[in-house]
Amino acid sequence: MDYEPTELVITARAGTPLAEIEAALREKGQMLVFEPPRFGYLPSPLAPLPGLGEGNIEPAAPEKRIATLGGCIAAGLSGPRRAYAGAVRDFVLGVRLLDGKGSDLRFGGQVMKNVAGYDVSRLMAGSLGTLGVLLEVSLKVLPLPATEATLKLQCIEREAIAMMNEWAGKPLPITATAYCDGDLGVRLSGARTAVAAAIKKLGGIPVEPGQAERFWNGIREQTDPFFATGLPLWRLSMKPTTPPLNLPGKQLIEWGGALRWLKSEADAKTVRDAATYGGGHATLFRDGNKSAGVFHPLAPALLKIHQRLKQTLDPAGILNPGRMYHSF
Repeated sequence: MDYEPTELVITARAGTPLAEIEAALREKGQMLVFEPPRFGYLPSPLAPLPGLGEGNIEPAAPEKRIATLGGCIAAGLSGPRRAYAGAVRDFVLGVRLLDGKGSDLRFGGQVMKNVAGYDVSRLMAGSLGTLGVLLEVSLKVLPLPATEATLKLQCIEREAIAMMNEWAGKPLPITATAYCDGDLGVRLSGARTAVAAAIKKLGGIPVEPGQAERFWNGIREQTDPFFATGLPLWRLSMKPTTPPLNLPGKQLIEWGGALRWLKSEADAKTVRDAATYGGGHATLFRDGNKSAGVFHPLAPALLKIHQRLKQTLDPAGILNPGRMYHSF
């Protein structure tokens, strides 16, 4: 609907395919910096290679689903760059939505400092359609990095967590990290001189650019071999300094240690107790027994806030009832 590259703002209807928005941004050398996953749309004609090592290239599966801007905001999911650039909600400037009473409402605007009072527009990020039907969204965008490079380091899990947290306190142009099976991948983005200097400091093995792109896309879109399993997939968000979790199953660690994907048949209480120990929460992201709830139980005070928001925007409870929690 509106795109001002010089103002770093784009506005589109909620049904606009995410691929179209990202293509328009690339033409102007810009991007959605939070790297939203599309889940079902593979931009590359090649499937990702297994891990950061060598492997055979296989044709990608046919496109099955088309991710939209509204779906991106409603799901509230961010990709590998999130810990270093911000989450999807941090880039939402304004929204137009239809609430549960049929009212056409607008919140926020098209500039960063546009909110006086409660920032309702950012509430839509991750609300899964329970508070309103998104009609339009305005987002802040950022320039594409001048250059990128990926390094691979071999280490054990405890060493990987320690290194990622140490790097977080240094002026390094890190924009993604991922650890699994003894391999720690680190992506560097920015000015060529800054990236070159960081490579010298971190060491490790440089990864070929095409291979690196497929690897990070595999993490973002969950086409990496780690995610190819019939086991329940848990998403644990916690303090990045949390030591290795003593949980059955296999893990992939992102966001400097703050996001831990777990594929395991462990029961919900075991997984959520571990997440609570790490100062965070656990979501049953895919498959598994959902009888204990998909999302981590809310504390009474937080539950009350959620219920009041739901009552205000959807008093009749007609918008995705029970989609997040059974109580609203």
